[in-house]
Amino acid sequence: MSYKWQDKVVLITGAANGIGACVVVLALQEEAKHIAILDIDETIGVAFQEKLNKQHGVGKAKFYRVDVTSDEQLFAAFESVVAEHGGIDVVVNNAGIMNDMSHIYKKEIAINFTAVVGSTMKAIEVMRTDEGGKGGTVINISSVAALQQSSFMPIYYGTKAAVLHFSNCVSMQHDFARTGVRVLTICIGGTATSLSSKNNIGSHDKNITPEKMHRDTIAKVALQKVEDAAKGVVEAYKVGKSGSTWIVTRGAPMRDITDNMTRAYQIMSEYS
Repeated sequence: MSYKWQDKVVLITGAANGIGACVVVLALQEEAKHIAILDIDETIGVAFQEKLNKQHGVGKAKFYRVDVTSDEQLFAAFESVVAEHGGIDVVVNNAGIMNDMSHIYKKEIAINFTAVVGSTMKAIEVMRTDEGGKGGTVINISSVAALQQSSFMPIYYGTKAAVLHFSNCVSMQHDFARTGVRVLTICIGGTATSLSSKNNIGSHDKNITPEKMHRDTIAKVALQKVEDAAKGVVEAYKVGKSGSTWIVTRGAPMRDITDNMTRAYQIMSEYS
């Protein structure tokens, strides 16, 4: 089965810049009906909203200032979109940070994982056909970090692995045939965004400076363009089965790695 963005009501977190903003642009180019832009940066978000509505028509996009770690703010945005548009067809959980510093890591966990859980469950509640919804798709943005073991940023890597495992498992619990809700996971490779700049990264180890982290790791990675990452998300939506896992890295077309994940878990569970 193939899916189209056309006429869809979409909600995207972390959508005022970076990969999220690019997904917004591509979805509107594919004639999405309306996109709710959730982000904490009000200045950038409002300007983005105004630019999009000027280009695509009044009411095509609306910015919501939301701290995704606040259930009150996050769920209020969901309810507002549902009230205005009669439902939500697609939710993309994209908001994230990459900083393991001792005074930030709890926020990192809250944004990268806890908020994804809350938003996913809220989306399923709104969409599920067995409780009056019209069905839909949840796309959770993970990372190639979820597929690797590394000393680089153990907390960040842990959050992305958690997103991947949660998404796969929740798709089993809320079976598509019963609820009409697809859950897809996209593992994004190194991408040229502000997320990995020297000003935004940090280690829990006080002896490892952001400059050293950037020099020894990120500077050595061939970063893909934001547009390549966003295109992979948009294309995976069109063809992905519920519970599937996709990888978008090195500027290559998105690739289905669901069979790899299945085999990996079978190996790891041999002695369970």
